[in-house]
Amino acid sequence: MNICKLATIITLLFSSFTIKAQTITKDSFISPFKFPLLLSANFGELRGNHFHGGFDIKTGGVVGKPVYCIADGYVSRVLVMAGGYGNALFITHYNGYTSVYGHIKNFSSAVEKVIKDYQLRHETFAVDLKFEPNFIKFKAGDFIASSGNEGMSFGPHLHFEIRNSQTNEYVNPLIFYKDIIADKRAPVAQLIAIYPEKGTGVVNGSQEKKIIPMNALSRPITAWGKIGIGIKAFDYMNNTNNHYGIYQIKLFLDGKQIFGSQMNGVLSDENRRINGYTDFSELKRNRRWIIRSFSLPGNPLRFVESHDDRGIVEINEERNYQFMYQITDVHGNKNQYSFTVTGKKSNIDPFIPKGKMLYWNRANVIQEPGFELAIPKGVLYDDVELNYKVSKDSSYLANIYQINDEPIPLHTYCTLMLGLKNRPVKDTNKYYIASVVGKRKNYIGGSKFEDGWIKANIRDLGTYTIAVDTIAPRILPLSKKLWKSGNIQFKIYDNETGIKNYKVFIDGKFYIFAYSLKNNRLVMKYPLSLVRGNAHNMEVFVEDNCGNIVREKYIF
Repeated sequence: MNICKLATIITLLFSSFTIKAQTITKDSFISPFKFPLLLSANFGELRGNHFHGGFDIKTGGVVGKPVYCIADGYVSRVLVMAGGYGNALFITHYNGYTSVYGHIKNFSSAVEKVIKDYQLRHETFAVDLKFEPNFIKFKAGDFIASSGNEGMSFGPHLHFEIRNSQTNEYVNPLIFYKDIIADKRAPVAQLIAIYPEKGTGVVNGSQEKKIIPMNALSRPITAWGKIGIGIKAFDYMNNTNNHYGIYQIKLFLDGKQIFGSQMNGVLSDENRRINGYTDFSELKRNRRWIIRSFSLPGNPLRFVESHDDRGIVEINEERNYQFMYQITDVHGNKNQYSFTVTGKKSNIDPFIPKGKMLYWNRANVIQEPGFELAIPKGVLYDDVELNYKVSKDSSYLANIYQINDEPIPLHTYCTLMLGLKNRPVKDTNKYYIASVVGKRKNYIGGSKFEDGWIKANIRDLGTYTIAVDTIAPRILPLSKKLWKSGNIQFKIYDNETGIKNYKVFIDGKFYIFAYSLKNNRLVMKYPLSLVRGNAHNMEVFVEDNCGNIVREKYIF
């Protein structure tokens, strides 16, 4: 596919300790809506395993608002899926950018026809179609879709992105739209965190991290050795009660900047690095997003600047160290917070690992009877001491392997192999690897049984075992009285391994039913295509991830 010529000038600014960030000239993008824009989420907001790749535009709590093309371009991709974006439209523009519209209810008629034809030909609801340039073209201001609440959306809105067409980098849309989105409210910090380095630093005499609310910053803080700093903060905007992610963070020590981050753009490969950019343990334990103002050794990020010391500060003099945070939004609204750390000479116990160690700068292998895991170099963000143990539970078909007592994120998938201790079911496709959290187990995956081993790809170091699923999914008909009008709905669910596939046939013909992961609903997509007044035979087929199948027949 030919790459469009880049019409918008992108320059990189380099200066002494200035973030290497894109400066993007204002382009001729118009608004995707014909009403004032209010955001429920902004670009770079902290989310599970990713940075928010666009901004979410409020639609007044309703679906069906007309969405308009922001510049001349052509449809390059469409997605239809049960989760994620739900329905998404990608339009590649002639200025080097691609706009993305997610959670939409309906596409324009030209796009809708192509999708429907594909779904019927391939007997599928899920669609991921890529188009040749200019196959379907739109002008700026053309109607392209209706806003919705599809996929993993929990309230009507439009998820809107701008990407670099050549690199697929997510670009901060506020750079283009800040003149039409009112914002005179500055970001606000809630707390800071101080992290002593293992074996080389202490805070208030302890090697544990110290959490300090902003209203307690005047209290004495002492430290010795190497420490890192973190901050929890949110941005705010006019006319909304929402809170947002922080655009720019700068940390100064004695008047000199030692760390900076600026959210102008994020590459797909950087998304999972959010688990090293933030305090992952604090998020899992206390549901708090704390941004590290220092880099973990195995977690490079383009939008972060921290020099060769990674933003780590060495407190090695008995004096006051003056720190100052400056947090700023795209509109230039800012707040500053100052605090003092006093150097107090202290004894620091060296770090002596008590358990298994994994190292970020080398390949790691964990191998035990019935357990194998290889972690390539570059997958860990930092060295890890594991709280590793093996236990038994007769309800599972393998030992329970606790790699660590709380999950440790991996940057990419790694293959875990577990040995099957016994085979109560002959069909080995029924076995799967499960993660264990308390008394709850969750389906992770599984591959074909090979020489007594089951394999699955994992992205965090938690607790795993093998379970078996022989129970088929369930189908629950909903509101049968409405079926004669074509409003046919079901609830389908599988409590063990989840839904893999489904199909619905009426009078032997495949019909398109939309599936939603958030409520497990199957809904007839085009109900008016039924011939009214006749009796119809319907068959519903549902399969789970272990190959268990249920078929139900109905007459209406």
